[in-house]
Amino acid sequence: MIPAAKDPLIQRRAAAPHTSMFLRLLLRAAVLRRGRAASALLAMVVAAAAATAMLNLYVDVQAKLWREFRNYGANMVVVARDGQELPTDALAAVESVLDGGSVAVPFAYAVARTTDGRSIVVAGTDFEQVRRLDRWWSVTAWPKASHDALVGKRAVAVGSPGQPLELSFRGRTIQLNPVGTLQTGAAEDSRVYISLADFSEWTGVPYSSIEISASGSAEQTSATLHRLAQVLPGAEVRPVRQVMEGEARVLGKMRSTLLVAAILIILTAGVCVLSTLTGWVADRRRDFAIMKALGASGGMLQGFFAAEAASMGVVGALIGFALGVGVADWIGRANFHAPVNPRFGVLPLILLGGVVISLLAAIAPISLLRRVQPANILRGE
Repeated sequence: MIPAAKDPLIQRRAAAPHTSMFLRLLLRAAVLRRGRAASALLAMVVAAAAATAMLNLYVDVQAKLWREFRNYGANMVVVARDGQELPTDALAAVESVLDGGSVAVPFAYAVARTTDGRSIVVAGTDFEQVRRLDRWWSVTAWPKASHDALVGKRAVAVGSPGQPLELSFRGRTIQLNPVGTLQTGAAEDSRVYISLADFSEWTGVPYSSIEISASGSAEQTSATLHRLAQVLPGAEVRPVRQVMEGEARVLGKMRSTLLVAAILIILTAGVCVLSTLTGWVADRRRDFAIMKALGASGGMLQGFFAAEAASMGVVGALIGFALGVGVADWIGRANFHAPVNPRFGVLPLILLGGVVISLLAAIAPISLLRRVQPANILRGE
């Protein structure tokens, strides 16, 4: 038989008697009052899960919406001022300002004539970049070879796919091979698009505009506009208002909706925890009275109760974080057909929020502890 003085368990308890007793009291309080503990814990789990889902959705969905908005074309454009031309290095200057996720596409325009004398707008551009910029365009087939052309739906009368098309500009002609049709419902439907290299060789007209799809938030886009105006002082840099204002409006409404929903859920959880903790104190008045009668100070009882509340907040936050990540992923798949990546960077914020909510909800019950009078309670008064 191991002597009591050498028993490892007894030695550990002797080395940390206060910690061991403290943890046992916390566990016993939760076990003996499972109903109230479970209701308060459930409220914290719901609050943490909602906050986690909202934060994950806000960060991830905002990035997805930015990418979706970029599919709707340019959000800013650089054009030559009246009577002037863009500098020859304008495209290089624009690309030097943009980040890796942005797209800049040059466009050159000329009014050409067909063999029967009809006028048609011809645009020269970089088809590879246009496919990245204007993913919303409805195209049957994209030009790939030299002298291939993309014909707008309303311009098909001058050149149908598979039939050669001859155009003239300032006495110079070009033979084109229409390979596909374009439909956008806008001015593009009345144009013929060819490669910028073919256009420049045929007309000698430089590009007159650069359409840009700049990634980032509204603030980052505004900063990009400012930098472009600085590097191209002789050009006019302006935003595409419909795209930028629509993006800001959608993101603003999403931000407000998620914030209001999270606040309402957290406030509801806080009220539930407050009610539970207040009832918890009322149920345990006799226990606290005995602890005071045995020598426990008021500060010790208040600290013990605050530790119970904080522990409940931590456990609820951890469980709620796991559930919130799953809820956010489900919402992303159901509404955006793409998973929402878990943001583990919000876990410390969720833990801190759980502890803060629990401690704030414990303020009123702790004030009740100060009024516990052992003599009156133990006499049954």
